[in-house]
Amino acid sequence: MKNEFILAFNEMLDEKQLPRETVIKALESAMVSAYRKAVTASTAQHVEAKLDMDTGNFIIYAEKEVVDEVIDDRTEVILSEARKVNPEAEIGDMVIVETTPQDFGRVAAQTARQVIQQRLRDAERQDQIEYYEKKVGEIVNGTVQSISSEGYAIGLDRKAEGMLLRKDMIRGEHFRLHQHVRALITEIKDTTRSPQIMLSRTDRKFLFRLLEIDVPEIYHGIVEVRSIAREPGMRAKIAVSATQQGIDPVGACVGMQGKRIQPIVKELHDEKIDVIEWNPDPAVFISKAISPARVIGVYLGSGKSATVIVPEDQLSLAIGRDGQNARLAAKLTNWRIDIKSVLESASEILAHIDNKLDIEEVNQDTNEVITILSWKELFAQEESNLDTIRGILAKRAETRPISQDETETLNRFVDRIERQKVAGYNDSFVTEQINKFMEQQLTFENLLEKPVSETGLPKYVANILAAGSFRTFGDLYQQMMADPEEIFKLQGVTPKTMSDIASLVKYIGAMEQKSTEQPVAEETPEPETFEIETPEPADEIVEEEAVQEEPDDETDFVDLTQLPVVIETEPVEETPQVEYDEASFDELFNAMRSEIAVPVDYSEDDDEMKDGQPSKKGKKKKKKKNTEIEYDPDNDATVIRKKHKRGEDEEWGW
Repeated sequence: MKNEFILAFNEMLDEKQLPRETVIKALESAMVSAYRKAVTASTAQHVEAKLDMDTGNFIIYAEKEVVDEVIDDRTEVILSEARKVNPEAEIGDMVIVETTPQDFGRVAAQTARQVIQQRLRDAERQDQIEYYEKKVGEIVNGTVQSISSEGYAIGLDRKAEGMLLRKDMIRGEHFRLHQHVRALITEIKDTTRSPQIMLSRTDRKFLFRLLEIDVPEIYHGIVEVRSIAREPGMRAKIAVSATQQGIDPVGACVGMQGKRIQPIVKELHDEKIDVIEWNPDPAVFISKAISPARVIGVYLGSGKSATVIVPEDQLSLAIGRDGQNARLAAKLTNWRIDIKSVLESASEILAHIDNKLDIEEVNQDTNEVITILSWKELFAQEESNLDTIRGILAKRAETRPISQDETETLNRFVDRIERQKVAGYNDSFVTEQINKFMEQQLTFENLLEKPVSETGLPKYVANILAAGSFRTFGDLYQQMMADPEEIFKLQGVTPKTMSDIASLVKYIGAMEQKSTEQPVAEETPEPETFEIETPEPADEIVEEEAVQEEPDDETDFVDLTQLPVVIETEPVEETPQVEYDEASFDELFNAMRSEIAVPVDYSEDDDEMKDGQPSKKGKKKKKKKNTEIEYDPDNDATVIRKKHKRGEDEEWGW
């Protein structure tokens, strides 16, 4: 009996491919159902079964009430029998005792058989669901079991069945019965009979998994697949990048003489696959995505829109058959791409000038029409080139060939205009504007009255701020000091925009601090500093002036008697004494410049040469650099101080 049971048990395990514990629980559950059927026990009564793997027998335990005299042995047990199980049992207690019947009977055995089959089917279905839910998004191998009008039934492991619908198949492919098929698991549907496993061969992940199988660098993470765009059976584009230096991601995917990519192309029924290198710069990435067409320029507009300019003979190749190449490039880069030829773009620009129309575009974030470039501004900038461009377009309209120089002229013309259009959206000139404000030496009050259009921010950002009641520098400054989050909440304001606004606000704050400082009078004013110019010729009149006492200072002093001094024949008027603040404007200017990190040109102007001609002060004198002359009132002496040059890397933080 034991051997027969063990053989049948092991055979069931092999057939159902189920865990041992699952089959044991199914058998025990079936024996409980058989017992209830045999003795017609109530469902409220607790009954359990235990399988003895040594003997192959089942032991049934049932919950019964302890009584003095048993009337119904199905639900009652005598006290003496109950105390064999529980020595502390009393009359009225409930105990679980063994109640294995001698014979279940034919009906009970049939019930047990049905229950065993049902429990095993449920366990098998649950095991399939748990197994294949972990494989969603992965490739599985199967064989065609049946063919219907809806699609193919694919036999999988663990006696599961997958469904490959015709809409999820590559166009034009057919399979035969018992043919091996590879497909991607996309979804698991739990039904009453068996789990429905949905398969697909058109999903983008199917191509990614095939690459992962055939390209070891992708499997190990050395090469990363950034994005995939695919039209099943026709064409696909894949953007890849390397995570380690020295690795060619495109070459790793294609392989030597295409040995790695060819099996994938064959699996996808000769689907053309373009592998390009991903680039963090959207313009470069879009240019590569348009391949194999040659691109002249890519110009990023508002939102996620881009304009691509290509040569006239490359326009059809860039768009592709029925726009396929352009669609795939847009899906791959996630940008809206507008492809134009050079001639088309140049004609549109001339049409704006001739019809006196401003170049306008719609901001995708706010749906607001923005004037990027007015026709007057455009005409003023390109007036000298318009006749040349018209001549080239007329020549091309007559189907006459144009030279290489004319082609380059046309390309440069379109490139200039497109770059100006892009600048209206993306370029920020906050740093340049701060430089201009410094040169103009504007006061704090004048800055507050400036409109936000002069901040140097892109035009659409200035329009967003103006629409949000921030029309002047003062409004922007007050809100940034109170709560910057209110500005950041505006639609279209990015972290980079907030960084530019913060730089501008820091400059305004520095100007406010300078305007609030009070001047402090000093008893002894600082000596005025003048630059001295040493004469080039040696025949000039030179007079020596003695220095009474050399001051005690760490700074290097040079006796005036040791240097020639030019004697001016004209009388020198006395300069009125001027009181200075504790912090001079130069100090504030340089400190403020170091805080804002604004690049400033420190080159000195040559006052001695005007328009290439010598100065009006007689002979042209050569300037002696790095020296200053000062008058010391304490010692009643004139001294020359040498200025030490700062290194290029040394900060100007005095």
